[in-house]
Amino acid sequence: MKRIFATLSLLFIFFQNQAQSVYHFEEGLAIGPCHQYGREALYTDQLAYQLYKGTLKPQEGSVLLTDPKVGEVKWKKVQADSTHRFRGDSFSNGYVYLTYESKKEQAAILTITGQDMIFLNGVPRGGDMYRYGWMHLPVVLKKGKNEIYARVARFGRFGGITANLTFPEKPISINTEDLTISDVVPGFKNDSLWTGVVISNMTKKPLTGLEVKTIVAGKDIITKLPPVPAMALRKVGVLIDGSGVRSVGKNEVSLSLLQNGKLTDQSKIAIQSVEAGKQYSRTFVSELDGSVQYFSVSPQINGSANDRPALFFSVHGAEVQAISQARGYKPKDWGVLVAPTNRRPRGFNWEDWGRMDAMEVLGIAKKQFNPDPSRIYLTGHSMGGHGTWFLGATYPEKWAAIAPSAGYPTLAAYGSHDGVIPDSAGSPIEAMLLRASNPSNVLALTSNYKSLGVYVAHGDADRTVPVTYARQMRDILGKFHRDFSYYEHVGGEHWYGDISVDWPPIFNFFSWHAIPRDTTVTSIDFKTANPGISSHMRWAGVHQQVNALKYSHIKLNSSKKELKIEGTTENVALLSLDLGAFAPGSKLKIVLDGKAPVEYAVRGNETIFLKNEGNWKLAAAPAATEKNPERSGTLKDAFRNRMVYVYATGGSAEEKAWAFEKATFDAESWYYRGNGAVDIVADKDFDPQEFKDRGVILYGNKSTNLAWDKVLKNCPVTVTSGKIEVGGKQFAGNDLAAYFIYPRSDSKTASVAVISGTGKAGFRAANANQYFSGGSGFPDIMVFSADMLKNGIKEVRMSGFFGNDWSVEKGEFVTQ
Repeated sequence: MKRIFATLSLLFIFFQNQAQSVYHFEEGLAIGPCHQYGREALYTDQLAYQLYKGTLKPQEGSVLLTDPKVGEVKWKKVQADSTHRFRGDSFSNGYVYLTYESKKEQAAILTITGQDMIFLNGVPRGGDMYRYGWMHLPVVLKKGKNEIYARVARFGRFGGITANLTFPEKPISINTEDLTISDVVPGFKNDSLWTGVVISNMTKKPLTGLEVKTIVAGKDIITKLPPVPAMALRKVGVLIDGSGVRSVGKNEVSLSLLQNGKLTDQSKIAIQSVEAGKQYSRTFVSELDGSVQYFSVSPQINGSANDRPALFFSVHGAEVQAISQARGYKPKDWGVLVAPTNRRPRGFNWEDWGRMDAMEVLGIAKKQFNPDPSRIYLTGHSMGGHGTWFLGATYPEKWAAIAPSAGYPTLAAYGSHDGVIPDSAGSPIEAMLLRASNPSNVLALTSNYKSLGVYVAHGDADRTVPVTYARQMRDILGKFHRDFSYYEHVGGEHWYGDISVDWPPIFNFFSWHAIPRDTTVTSIDFKTANPGISSHMRWAGVHQQVNALKYSHIKLNSSKKELKIEGTTENVALLSLDLGAFAPGSKLKIVLDGKAPVEYAVRGNETIFLKNEGNWKLAAAPAATEKNPERSGTLKDAFRNRMVYVYATGGSAEEKAWAFEKATFDAESWYYRGNGAVDIVADKDFDPQEFKDRGVILYGNKSTNLAWDKVLKNCPVTVTSGKIEVGGKQFAGNDLAAYFIYPRSDSKTASVAVISGTGKAGFRAANANQYFSGGSGFPDIMVFSADMLKNGIKEVRMSGFFGNDWSVEKGEFVTQ
């Protein structure tokens, strides 16, 4: 009996300890509305402003601010429900304040769902706005009171937030909740399948010397891992050898995490082996950031061995996985369907890095399936309907026909969690900021659909994306388009079964459309807002603009009979013409904008360049040191080319801490939104040759970051302690922040994005990372003070674009 009692006592202690290993936050304070973040560079945040000033004192009933619309905004007590969830209107567009008393300094995992980001003891950390539940942040709790401010958007009142702390035993572990994994597919090479898994580091030192060993069906393989920063998580690529898998279904894979040969953690996952002819997923290492991504396929069935297949490119809706998108289509006998991911189920609304993911997968699909180049089609549903409108307008030469279903054309009219892109500006400086969003404006690019077949489908009872969006596009197309079809599904809601996407009339419409060979096209009507995103249409290309990010428009006609190219241009500084349609020896006359003709003797299959200098003249291709389609600017452009985050180690203790904390915050946000991973490197450890031709995101300023002179040689912008200089213009003060991009001085392809400030207050003002919101516009440079958090646009001191030679003198800027 004593033995039984002792055993029960031990079990009680064990389960008590287990229960105490997870701490659920059950009460706190809430405040709102007090911030405004969205799809633009501007933001206001009254709470963050007071937090940075050191004046924030949350108490029930106390007033944070007085809002002209809602009056006094007061702190209110909030209580979690039985599911540990905080709900209510009290923190819409606001914050939830939580505290935890720790008896000692200790490491823990903080998991909060439903919030855009948090401040933990003043330090920004990544968010989980879509409530996925796997954003487990390693944190250090200080002894005593720990304060958490969780920022919530306007949708927070519906889903609420949950918050807990866990105290795991292992400081280094594998987390398999957020897998990116390939299927084992018959007939494919399955011996080196990339898989994305998360490594959690709860130690105060970076992890190096890491490896993961995987075993499945008797086949093992070891992958060396990149470093994992201190007190951080990182998604890494791990190889699986699936060549030994023979049975269809789930197959267990064991994972062993090793550090310098010593086992630190183990886990198990399952890899799926699919039947021949069934939909499947395959992974790849992205050129964008070196992370593991995937796409899904609905394979062709019973196709003719002599015919190259058509390629149906289908972009998914919000919260829809690519594999679910592919499974919505029955396999076709005349083509293969490929669904990219947008990097995440929500990702970037198919804009920005979602667009890059789509184009990378399109390139992979062309290599893998060798489709008929004339039979490539684009379709998608909901957010993917927007993606179809957007990608169709941005890359019209890539598709024979497009078919948006239940889609909205622009993010200026229809927004999701991040809101909408403002459709008008309140001042010249805001107008300059919003110009950076012009590539998202599908309505301004509708003339690009002229060369495409367009099939519009929508349910007339759709309450998620109202049918008015389809009718809007029908009315626009009806004024000029000769080849579009329109269908409203009577009684159809947002999703009315697989025919919402796999609609036979769509594929019938596709079947009688083909992409013509460039040399047979005699007329071009093409618009672009940024040659760095979209520069070419058939045999003509816009390489440089007169005014950056204003719309460039070319309307050209070519005649082999008359040996002539003529037409008009708007906002084009440098134009290219591919003369492949003209026979060698032809005496060609080029007449643009009614100016003096340019005469040219064709040598054969060459591309020529013409520069607008009042009259059009023959010119050379743009130099790599100038703006060109490979490197044309806006801040976001640096976040590619396997970018590396380089943080400052100089300056005051607070400035050093900020640089690392901000780089970590951006890395966590990039992981969440982009399923990505980046190297975070101290400036003193940054060797330009080791990171050759990679994008650089530089945190700090010239006074604090040792990498500044290594990658920003001859840059006309200098940020130092207390001062910002842009060309001959100076801005003084310790509370200034700057975002800007400039070509990496030792590379012909990569750029540097600088996240900077002139002092503690300025650095903190730069904390917001709205540049990861899909469609948000950031120009080449933006200078603002910390008071922007309180006063908005009037605290932006400068915004604008460098000239085509990356100079200030030939650029366009607005100051105030």
